[in-house]
Amino acid sequence: QVQLEESGGGLVQPGGSLRLSCAASGSIFSVNSMGWYRQTPGKQREMVATISSIHTTHYSDSVKGRVTISRDNAKNTVYLQMDNVEPADTAIYYCYAEVWGLDHDPLTEYWGQGTQVTVSS
Repeated sequence: QVQLEESGGGLVQPGGSLRLSCAASGSIFSVNSMGWYRQTPGKQREMVATISSIHTTHYSDSVKGRVTISRDNAKNTVYLQMDNVEPADTAIYYCYAEVWGLDHDPLTEYWGQGTQVTVSS
């Protein structure tokens, strides 16, 4: 099995910065795509940013220019640097990882438990 552990959420003032981390551990042969989604009450989960194993990135239009996604392949960890945050960024942030497991397991998508980000003065 594979576990994703998120950290770095919390309360931040508008215009401030925050860095989220998500580390994958367990029966991992290699990690393909990783990324972050977010969700607010009553709304669908939306993509924030994704990054491939060769560091190709994609961002939603709502965060482009304010958010940077990166990863450390040696640590199976993905990061989300959020700058100049806005109240609209308030949400639960979920990380995911597409994992090739050991023992020839098929490519499987795993999700973290979510971390709350609140942007408020």
